[in-house]
Amino acid sequence: MSRKTIFIVILLAIVSLGLIVAGQVYWVRKAYSIQEQQFNDRVVMALTRVVGEILIMNKDSAVTEPVLQKQANFFVANINETPEPYLLETLLREEFERSNLTEDFEYGIYDCFTDSIVFGGKVDFGNPVTGRAEKIQELINLDPDGHYFGVLFPNKTALILRQLDFWMYSSIIIFFIVLFFSYTILLLLRQKRLSEVKTDFINNMTHELKTPISTIALSTEALSAPDIGQQPDRFNQYVHIIRNENERLRSQVEKVLQIASLSPGRVKLKMELVDLHTIIRKAEGTFRVKIEEIDGAITVALEAENSAILGDQLHVTNMVYNLLDNAVKYSGEHPNVTVRTSNQKGRLWVSITDHGIGISKAHQKMIFDKFYRVPTGNRHDVKGFGLGLFYVKTMMRAHGGRVFVESTPGKGSTFTLEFNTA
Repeated sequence: MSRKTIFIVILLAIVSLGLIVAGQVYWVRKAYSIQEQQFNDRVVMALTRVVGEILIMNKDSAVTEPVLQKQANFFVANINETPEPYLLETLLREEFERSNLTEDFEYGIYDCFTDSIVFGGKVDFGNPVTGRAEKIQELINLDPDGHYFGVLFPNKTALILRQLDFWMYSSIIIFFIVLFFSYTILLLLRQKRLSEVKTDFINNMTHELKTPISTIALSTEALSAPDIGQQPDRFNQYVHIIRNENERLRSQVEKVLQIASLSPGRVKLKMELVDLHTIIRKAEGTFRVKIEEIDGAITVALEAENSAILGDQLHVTNMVYNLLDNAVKYSGEHPNVTVRTSNQKGRLWVSITDHGIGISKAHQKMIFDKFYRVPTGNRHDVKGFGLGLFYVKTMMRAHGGRVFVESTPGKGSTFTLEFNTA
């Protein structure tokens, strides 16, 4: 599947999910609004009947705008005289039950003559005893020019949400659908990346094996010449070439097989006291000749006071050599490499810095994966199978340490090994 096709599939999936989520949010909000309006209408009608009954009992004249909704869950009923609390509560209970409004509520009675709350209570339909009002006290003093009582539904939002059970269930289903699609997209991207890694590995493997195979084929053809037996020097030269190229092939295949099956749980380490400074000095001597031959430079700053660790000397040496080899390979024509040690937070840090091509942020998290190499298309100017950094990461985990990278494209990279000191 091409990159363009994957991009289109992902884009369509994201747009589809976005439309589904947006549609669900719209209908949930609309359903909530309808349920809320129905609730408000039932409350207004019930309170209107309560006001009417109180006016009939008191033989009072009708009231203009008997019920007003002051807030989303707070309603005010205007009356001509202060009602008796027990009568008001009884009427409220009966009318709310008749309107199927069996939700707990608070009520308070305001008297404009005394400018005070005459009575306030909390009604629980499951409990015949009236409780103490808690929240309505802050809302009741709204209109000091008249008699009125207020009713507050503190759990109105929860009640409406419970009535939206269908929409809640459908929202949960859509949520899992979104999770499933998101996971599918991640798997698609992962498979695409693995496909790219596989292709790049095959290209590199083909390139690495093609040269020695071609050399062996040419040497074999030369040895089949009729007069080759009369030229012993030339005969021995071709035999030597075949032997060297065969050893090179064997070494490459063995390296791939060994590192491909490498995992921290199966690594057997020969732990001993190791001096990192000694290993670094030996590596410096090995690489200095190679670097100076191509007009480069290597600088070593051994600043750590404690350079001793408990580790496997062979694997620790291989890790340092791997990072130094990468620093040289990716530094261009004239490499400038710096090796620095330091003690930080009771640990030993070994940093290897180059001023080469660098690594982009998009690839920095993946360069330690098995077989992964930063894609270079059909270019194979830097040899390798993408196993060196995987080996370093695996060995650092086995040693209880870690490896991390800081890099800027075009300016270079710094790889740091963090060990526990002995």
